[in-house]
Amino acid sequence: MKILFAASEVFPFAKTGGLADVAGSLPVVLKELGHDVRVVMPKYRGVERFATDLADTGARTPVRIGDEIAVGALFEGRLAGRVPVYFVRYDPYFDRDGLYGTAQGDYPDNASRFIFFSRTILDAMQSLDFWPEVLHLNDWQCALAALYLKSYTGVSRYDQVASLLTIHNLGYQGLFWHYDMPLTGLGWEYFTPEGIEFYGKINLLKAGLISADLLSTVSRKYAREIQTEEYGFGLDGVLKKRARDLCGILNGVDYTLWDPADDPFLPERYGPDDLTGKAACKRELLKRFGLEVRMRRPLIGCVSRLTAQKGFDLVAAVGPDLARLDAALVVLGDGEEKVRSDLVDLAKRYPKHFGIRIAYDDGLAHLIEAGADFFLMPSRYEPCGLNQMYSLKYGTIPIVRGTGGLDDTIVSFNRKTRTGNGFKFFSYSPQRLLSAVRRAVSVYHERPLFARLIRNAMACDFSWTRSAQDYEKLYTRLLRKGAKRKQTR
Repeated sequence: MKILFAASEVFPFAKTGGLADVAGSLPVVLKELGHDVRVVMPKYRGVERFATDLADTGARTPVRIGDEIAVGALFEGRLAGRVPVYFVRYDPYFDRDGLYGTAQGDYPDNASRFIFFSRTILDAMQSLDFWPEVLHLNDWQCALAALYLKSYTGVSRYDQVASLLTIHNLGYQGLFWHYDMPLTGLGWEYFTPEGIEFYGKINLLKAGLISADLLSTVSRKYAREIQTEEYGFGLDGVLKKRARDLCGILNGVDYTLWDPADDPFLPERYGPDDLTGKAACKRELLKRFGLEVRMRRPLIGCVSRLTAQKGFDLVAAVGPDLARLDAALVVLGDGEEKVRSDLVDLAKRYPKHFGIRIAYDDGLAHLIEAGADFFLMPSRYEPCGLNQMYSLKYGTIPIVRGTGGLDDTIVSFNRKTRTGNGFKFFSYSPQRLLSAVRRAVSVYHERPLFARLIRNAMACDFSWTRSAQDYEKLYTRLLRKGAKRKQTR
């Protein structure tokens, strides 16, 4: 199949979260399965550090944004040396320090920036003379492209293109005031409750939800959760209407990047048959965070965006209890000021038990996965989650709340049967989190039992191959749906 994969961030070129990891891995595996897959993304500042083979294709995409014409230039590079990537260059929009904003908040012109990107995705097909059968869109930043594609019905070769929109996190929807409607180039007839209007605002994600031929999200449970009021962020009604067109496909892990047996960021490497190197990683991790090197004390790690979604209010609430349990906790990440200050305060109050590093540091993230005994993910909601799957590979036992992909991937350890790969709690409360940590620490101190748990974890396989095959099936269904749609025109 011919597939154009569109995303606002792709690892290693640009990353703020799990979307980039998916966009950097799935197209590569699809290419290995024999498909003609290509990627399109914005050309942000600093892309050249990772795309050293950039070449100007000569293709240009003039797009009217309100009263102005923004002319994008398409540069071509390679993902993993194999998959063509088209970088949309328009410096006034993308030559900035951040992808979506700064520590002070989102960029005020994000509507213009990603309306432009969505239009350019479709214009690039014509400019490059690459006409995919499948247009795979990801999240709100390019969801509007599905509506543009639908509006192109009967125009040129766009009729042959079927669209899939993947929801990576329904909490981020691309909401803008209605005065930005003229920027889209669409008529006001689209600004209705059945269209892209959402409580008086423009909702770019909703544009994709109502327009794409099929919808997917990144775990089976999350596909069910987002059809409920609790997790639907106001779009549960829209998703219920499209339930037949919505499916959940669990994200995979790129084990060429996440494998303790071949990880360049680790002081010593290790595998399931010899865990000696894991102890060396723990020792180094404790030193990096300035904590006392006590190898028999349980060490909990966390690498995350520091947002309310990730459950850090629970972490702050149980902090004193963790200290009394004589467990250590190290956290790496950046994000909301309130979460940052709470964690910094915790580290100041209990400097022997807590370490916090406010940063994005890929090397340190790998070291935490390897050096910690447990990995903490107490999320309010978690569409898929990747770190719990990385942790399993590294023999670092996840402690998670049973929501979304965390529930799909983690099975609570059973002392009697010695089955399971982690510890799980469901009610969103400090008491339930603390109970899960206590269960984990109890098993940790029974060394033969904990060794069995580590073996269970490291035997899990969440490689991308299985997930990519599920996408293949979805693409095939998409082509049938598209063919049927054309027959009815």
